Amino acid sequence: MKKKYITMITVAAIIGALLLSIFAINMSKKKKAAGMGMPGGWGAFGGFGAAQETSVRTMELKNSVLTDFVITNGEIETQTSIEVFPSIGGKVVEMKVSLGSPVKQGDIIAYIDPSEPGSYYAKSPVTAPISGSIISSPVKAGQKVSVSSVITKIGDISNLQVTAKVPERYVADLRIGQRAEILLQAYGEEKFYAKVVRISPVVDSATRTKEIILNFEESYEKVNAGMFAKIKLYTNDYEGYPIVPQDSLVNNNDKYYLFVVKEDNTVEKRLVTLGKNVDGYYQILDGVSEGERVVIEGMLTLFEGAKVRDVDAPAPLPAEGEGAKTDAPKWEAR
Repeated sequence: MKKKYITMITVAAIIGALLLSIFAINMSKKKKAAGMGMPGGWGAFGGFGAAQETSVRTMELKNSVLTDFVITNGEIETQTSIEVFPSIGGKVVEMKVSLGSPVKQGDIIAYIDPSEPGSYYAKSPVTAPISGSIISSPVKAGQKVSVSSVITKIGDISNLQVTAKVPERYVADLRIGQRAEILLQAYGEEKFYAKVVRISPVVDSATRTKEIILNFEESYEKVNAGMFAKIKLYTNDYEGYPIVPQDSLVNNNDKYYLFVVKEDNTVEKRLVTLGKNVDGYYQILDGVSEGERVVIEGMLTLFEGAKVRDVDAPAPLPAEGEGAKTDAPKWEAR
């Protein structure tokens, strides 16, 4: 009986020690929670803990212009060009020009020999109908040509244009004078600027596109006829409303919200109405106002009333007597 009694006491002591350990761990957790504070909750001993701040990035809302655009491709061409044909068929016996050669109106470009076996004729000259540069020279000396053969193509390489085709769905947005950014493969991200000067009156039934012509706003020495162009054509301006990045919106059951930062650095979850969407930015038609500050990064862990800290905002200077140096600079109103 004595041995059994000792065993029972030992078991009870072990259980008591385990209970004390569990109690101590729980008390430690509660004290830690009370010191840090829980968002919107109570501390370990019934007191209200300080709200934990969430680091975010914010922006001030401003009414801005959202500019829509169309991306398409085009070719750099001369504004003025003409194909040159011989007045008689025969053999090209001499080419007086080559690709890129400058010519003046009336200059001899080539000589054609119309002679056939058993008959001989004087060489016939081919002359330039306009001044410019040779931008195409498809024939060579010794080649047989007819009156429908193109000997050369002459163009004014000092005045270039961009010819592009715009899909039919954007035709209603086309207007004379629209500005465009031109990117050329040879120059990476360097931008050249042009404006729409002509719009085709018809839609190509085969490609379902409409051709437009753009002239460069200035003379660019780097731009050459024949280059391939990537075109960003600006079409419509939407204004009068604040604009936010698309990623700052919170989608809940097909309703969209923004977190608005209040003066006490807590947030309010605000239902908003979306407007136009261009290149990752949305107009906000209703729900927020110009001058309000909204969260644009870090909103996924936020809730109504959460306290936030803008990581881009300057840190406040410590007050004198709280570790600040007496010669520390102070913020001044500007």
